Amino acid sequence: MKIELEDGETGGRYVIRTHEGDAEMTFVKTGERMIIIDHTTMPQTMRRRGFGEALIRRIVADMREQGKKIAPLCPFAASQFRKHSDWSDLLA
Repeated sequence: MKIELEDGETGGRYVIRTHEGDAEMTFVKTGERMIIIDHTTMPQTMRRRGFGEALIRRIVADMREQGKKIAPLCPFAASQFRKHSDWSDLLA
């Protein structure tokens, strides 16, 4: 599954494009050391098929590599952080 990053000056999004539509996770940059995951959305037909988990795993890997912290305000992202204690080092 291909995940694209659209990165802007103040925020961006990770996107998976399919024939069913786009799954996306958006974030806001808060300085140079932290991001806020603020929204995850996808068509109903894409839910419960691993797209959301793929997006969160990618953003976690990218932020870990960049040495940034994450504030998961999006309910989906917050629930994933509760399930993965190994990501606790990234929590802002």
